[in-house]
Order: sequence, then structure tokens, then C-alpha cells
Amino acid sequence: MQSTDNYSKVIVGTMTWGSWGKKLSKDGMVDLMHHCLEHGLTTFDHADIYGDYTTEADFGAAFAESGIKREDIQLITKCGIQMTSGRKNRLKHYEYSKDYIIWSAEQSLKNLKTDYLDLFLLHRPSPLMQPDEIGEAITALKESGKIKQFGVSNFTPSQIGLLETGTPVSANQVEFSLTHTEPMYDGTWDDCITNKRTAMSWSPLGTVFREEQKKIQEHLSTLANKYDADVGQILLAWMLKHPAGPKPVIGTTTKSRIAASAKAPDLELELQDWFALLEASLGHEVA
Repeated sequence: MQSTDNYSKVIVGTMTWGSWGKKLSKDGMVDLMHHCLEHGLTTFDHADIYGDYTTEADFGAAFAESGIKREDIQLITKCGIQMTSGRKNRLKHYEYSKDYIIWSAEQSLKNLKTDYLDLFLLHRPSPLMQPDEIGEAITALKESGKIKQFGVSNFTPSQIGLLETGTPVSANQVEFSLTHTEPMYDGTWDDCITNKRTAMSWSPLGTVFREEQKKIQEHLSTLANKYDADVGQILLAWMLKHPAGPKPVIGTTTKSRIAASAKAPDLELELQDWFALLEASLGHEVA
């Protein structure tokens, strides 16, 4: 599998850059791209559906005028979810035919104003996936140079095993945080370690800041003082300590939070502090 060593340890999620969130102008997107790069965050995570199929194109228009060299960033996007908003579908469903996968990748290339995607993901598993057909699509995209790596999002290890009868899978992006720890126990991170897949996590802050998470918040406050860090950095550092090395996909567009997140990989939590946070999340000590 091709290395992802050039990916930033913290990935910039773009879901809220466009109409689903901050509605950034072209100049605003250019400015935020440069801010990310100034702090060492070079990997940008997209999906075709973001902004009802508009955010990729908005980002691409900004990127084309940013002066940023293509080789200085990494672009990730996803395909497969068919929505009723933005497309003429009767209901939400998944589409993974060979022709559709190839078309979707090519559409993302046009939208993002680039000749290749660093990583192309299937967004969610479909009960109707045919691994041979998917494999043919991915092989064609790789051979044409349109994608460098292929991966998945929200897949179980067994679903990845199914796909790998047709093509190698280089990455898995799933929900993971201090308040959503299932990937540590359901085999997802074990699979990434065993098969050297790139692990990525969406919603890395989880539900920590909700009112019912007072116990976690108390522990975070204590550790923030101990490590002279903010609670967001502590949460990302907790995640990054896992041997799978899951790269958090941060969703913020706030410059100060982006800058703080970029420093999280430099923060090494002590072993018992890591387990103290896990205990606060579980509500009991480990067995």
C-alpha cells in the first residue's frame, strides 16, 4: 500500500466550510487554506455530498486561486451516498456500480480542480456491494492516475475483508472519540494495525461538551492545567496515543482552534492520565 506519511497527523474536515456550515466566501476559503498550511495541516477531507454536492466545487474554485501548489496538500474525498437534495433521487440510498464510482471520482476531480485524488473513499457500506465490480472501478482509477489510494469510511473489518477480495483497502475513516470508543473494542483499530491501514476518525471531540458529561469535563480541566493545554488538545492527544494512530478529522473553521489542534500531536499523555479519561468515559474502572 502507498504510504500516507505525507498526510498531516491532524486532518482538516471541510464539511462545514460551505452551505452546510459557515458559508465561507471564496476569499474566506483561500485564507483558511493558507492558515491550515501555516500550522502544518496539509490534508483536507471532503465528500461529494457536502453542501448538497456543492462544497467540493466551492473549495476547488478557491484552491485554483490560492497559489498553493498541488503537491503541497493532500485531498481526500468520498462517494456513494445518494441524497435527494442536490440530485434527482426518490430516496436516500447507496450507489457503487463500476460506472458510478468512476464517474463520481471524475466529478470530484473537476470540482476540486485537480488531476488526482490522494485518497478516494466509499462513504458508507451498502448491503448490495459487489467487490469484483468495485475492484474493477478502483483498478481503472488507479491505472489512469486519477486516484493514488483507495479506502473506506464507516466500514467494519468484515466488510473491508469482503472488498479486499476485489481490491486493496488502504484506509478506514470511522467515528471515534473519548465518548465513542467502539473502534478500540470491535476490531476496527485492530484491523488497521494488523493490515497497516491508515486510521482516521471523524467527530473526534465526540459529545464531551454536553451537559451530561460533567465527569469527563472535570478530568479534562484538571489535565488541561497539568499539561498547559486546552481541552481540545487533550482530547486529540488521547486519541492519537492509540497504537492505530487514528488521524482526527477536525471540523472547526475557527482559526484559533485549528492552530491549537495542530499542536495536539506534540502532547504526550502519561499512561495513567490516558486511562483516567477512559474511566471517566466508561463510568467505571477498567476490568
